[in-house]
Amino acid sequence: MKTFHFASQGYFFLLILIPFLIAWYIFVKKRGQRFIFYSSKQLIKDSDRTVKAFFIKNLFFIKLAALVLFILALTRPQILNYYDRESKKGIDILISLDISGSMASIDFKPRNRLEVAKEVITGFIKKRETDRMGLVIFAGTSYTKCPLTVDYEMLSYFLEETSIGELEDGTALGMALATSVNRIRYSRSRTKIIILLTDGVNNRGEIDPRDAAKIAKDFNVKVYTIGVGTRGKAPYPVKDSFGRVQYMMVDVEIDEELLKEIANNTGGLYFRATGKDSLQRIFSEIDRWEKTEISTRRYYNARDIYLYFIIAAFALFLFAEFGKRTIFRVLP
Repeated sequence: MKTFHFASQGYFFLLILIPFLIAWYIFVKKRGQRFIFYSSKQLIKDSDRTVKAFFIKNLFFIKLAALVLFILALTRPQILNYYDRESKKGIDILISLDISGSMASIDFKPRNRLEVAKEVITGFIKKRETDRMGLVIFAGTSYTKCPLTVDYEMLSYFLEETSIGELEDGTALGMALATSVNRIRYSRSRTKIIILLTDGVNNRGEIDPRDAAKIAKDFNVKVYTIGVGTRGKAPYPVKDSFGRVQYMMVDVEIDEELLKEIANNTGGLYFRATGKDSLQRIFSEIDRWEKTEISTRRYYNARDIYLYFIIAAFALFLFAEFGKRTIFRVLP
């Protein structure tokens, strides 16, 4: 966007001289006016309509225009070219993903819970631009699979390679949350988030989930918790004596009260995902709540154009003075 601007507007006060100069010119002209008498105006009826006569009459105003241009040059006229620059400050997001054996349940048909969770999380990663993300996986124990990074391809690769059976079975929610907090607590980002996704009840680990939540709160880490699994019973794959995969219906047990308590105590929210669509909506909701901080600053480039005013003023002044002594010369 381009705008016109005067950098030294204080010099505009010099324009008050113009009315006084005009009044002085009129006064002097009337006092020194001389007349030549003719017997008839018909003899010179067109003499005052020529270009030469026009300039002779208005030489003073031409020089006055030059003076106005000189004053405008003193005010430093500029053309400003404005532009906005956005600076994005990302947030830190750590995904804490349950890979216990129960995540193999096929209630998110046609695939199991873990495969659907990985697909939805991958879509969530693809929406990131400046946010740092990391991955912690847990079952009976927990560990950091990928530290906080902006290398989304690497993060997606580690997520894709994640599978059930990497860790001893169980659900150590306290260990998972403590590992996640330990990984993100030294972040300099103003917004630090843990998304804890599980389908079970805490039954392993030396750290109580509530104590881990208190640590998260102390480090200003917000925890969103997601309970994954349909309500009631879900088909769980087991192998018979011949190695064939059979499905048996098992109870879906999610400690929703604990997950709600963790979320509430850290300023986050609890969600229940009973299918792929609901899980996608949950991540979309988290994305809506936790936006990247964007600040806009306006800059401008200034181009001085006072030189054009000076050139125009000199041109008018020289034209008036040169013409007054040559082609526009009049008798005293």
